[in-house]
Amino acid sequence: MTTARIEQDVSRFRQIVRGKVRENLRKYMTSGELIGRQGRDLVSIPVPQIQLPRFRFGRQQSGGVGQGDGEPGTPIGYDPDAPGEDDGAGDRPGEHILEVEVPLEDLARILGDELELPNIQPRGKENIESTVDRYTGIRRVGPESLRHFKRTYREALKRQVSMGAYDQDRPVVIPVREDKRYRSWKTHFRPDSNAVIIYMMDVSGSMYNEKKEIVRLTAFWIDTWLRSQYQKVDVRYIIHDAAAREVDQHTFYHTRESGGTAISSALLLCRDLIRTNYNPAEWNIYLFQFSDGDNWEDDNSRCARLLAQDLLPDVNLFCYGEVQGPRGQSMYTRTLKHLDWDDPERLTLATIGEKDEIYEAIKAFLGKGR
Repeated sequence: MTTARIEQDVSRFRQIVRGKVRENLRKYMTSGELIGRQGRDLVSIPVPQIQLPRFRFGRQQSGGVGQGDGEPGTPIGYDPDAPGEDDGAGDRPGEHILEVEVPLEDLARILGDELELPNIQPRGKENIESTVDRYTGIRRVGPESLRHFKRTYREALKRQVSMGAYDQDRPVVIPVREDKRYRSWKTHFRPDSNAVIIYMMDVSGSMYNEKKEIVRLTAFWIDTWLRSQYQKVDVRYIIHDAAAREVDQHTFYHTRESGGTAISSALLLCRDLIRTNYNPAEWNIYLFQFSDGDNWEDDNSRCARLLAQDLLPDVNLFCYGEVQGPRGQSMYTRTLKHLDWDDPERLTLATIGEKDEIYEAIKAFLGKGR
């Protein structure tokens, strides 16, 4: 098999994989198994194997439709030689799932296309634009270092065949100047801006494992999109019950739930973290808070003041995801809906009652392009 054929097959395979990811994106967004296969720049995704249809001939005189009268009560398509439930170990191949590695950049592009997410316009005042050159096409002129050998050879071969100069017994193809093709590039402008994501999660007694798994899945897709939009992304994690503390990623997702709830403790720690480490003039700041909303009643008004006075003026986006409990919409969500704030685009609320609702929550959080 020639190198050109291999490259063509690889390109075709990648297109099929991207199509399968798009087709099953909602399913992947609810799969914790996907996150477990995440590498630094790649993620391993299970894709059903694709096989071409083929005829399979059975044994002669084995009965069945179109082969004799059959026996009364025999189901259509019955194969007497097929192993049954009690026949022990089988000897036939099964259907297997193929795992393929997809770059996180491609995954982010698919996510953006499917959810129609706009590219983010950074708000930092000290952002710098850098340029990135990407090869996007073919042209007739260019430096020899960028000559495309395969395209040049193809043009030379077409010319010789059309002129009747190609000899199959002596297959020599000699390009002339008009045959030469060169790679062309396009300059893309990319913001060299920084972003920080601060996740806050309630770990009080009512936040059991299923709710934390929803948070983990939602955060994975948020990370995937925001990292595709910025050169550098810092991620910080805060957990809280009645008191808040900063933790690492593993502790964030695996802390056992207990205690009461004071959401303002997380907002206070978040405010101090920003003031100490992230100047809003230089950083694009994203806050994502998750809770079931079961907050100490007198604490809701304090949260409203902290958000309106100390946090929302300095951030690109504050998103609250309520991992809904059995009692429906919480008083904390109602408080945020009636928050006295002059820029409603910076505040986004979403209810995530089940894993299937992660898709719509991500669209609500990131669909404003902030």
